[in-house]
Amino acid sequence: MFSLQSGFEFRNRGFKDTLVLIPGWATDWRIFDGLELDYNYLLTTQLYAPDFNRQLLSRMEQLKISKVSVLGFSLGGFLATEFAAGYPEKITKLILLGVRKCYTPQLLEDIRIQIRADRRPWLYKFYLNCFSAADTGGREWFRKNLLKDYLDKLSSEELIRGLDYLSAQALNLKSLKRIEDISIFHGSDDLIAPVKEVLEIKADLPQAKFTLLADRGHLFFLSGDFRERFYHG
Repeated sequence: MFSLQSGFEFRNRGFKDTLVLIPGWATDWRIFDGLELDYNYLLTTQLYAPDFNRQLLSRMEQLKISKVSVLGFSLGGFLATEFAAGYPEKITKLILLGVRKCYTPQLLEDIRIQIRADRRPWLYKFYLNCFSAADTGGREWFRKNLLKDYLDKLSSEELIRGLDYLSAQALNLKSLKRIEDISIFHGSDDLIAPVKEVLEIKADLPQAKFTLLADRGHLFFLSGDFRERFYHG
C-alpha cells in the first residue's frame, strides 16, 4: 500500500558527499540501481510530494548531513528544483535528468483517462517510449529488472496522484539563479520531455552545464555509458 509520507533510505557507499535521488513518474527508487556515481545515496523510497521537503530535511538532520547534492529525474526534477530553491544553503549541486518546463493539462488528462481505462497496456507502451531505438542496452536492463514489477504493482491511484502533482507544476527558473552548480542531462531522442524545452531551460540558466546524449531517450541514464558522460560530458 502506498504511504502518504515521503521516506528515505541512506546508503553509505564510502564517499564524502551524499546524493539525494528522486525518481520520476511511474518509476521508483530502483530506477537508479544501475547508477555508479561517487556519492553516498539518500534514496527516495516513498515519494509523497506535499511533505517531501519536510521529510527530507528531517532525514538529513537525523543523519547529521548539512549539505547534499540532489538529482531529480523527470517528475523528480520539479521536487529537486523546489528543494534547491527553498534551501540553497543546503545544496552542493543540483542535477536534472529528463526535465521539462511543465506538462500541459490536456496531455495529463488524456493520460488519466488511459490509466483508468486500461492501465497495463498503456504503461507498457509508455515505458517502451522512454527508450530510443538505439538504446538496446538500457531497454533490456529495464525489461529484465523492472518492467514486470512496475506493470504489476504500480496502482492507478498512485499514478494518478503523480499526474495531479504534475498538473500544478512549472519549473521556477528564476528561483534557481542562486544555485551555482547545476548540471542538466537530456536524451536527444526523448519523446516524453522534448529537447526544445530543455534548451529553453538551459538558456534561462546560464550557469548550468548542459549535456545532450545522442541517440538516447527519456531513460538515457540506464545506458552503460552514463557514468562516463556524467563525469566527462
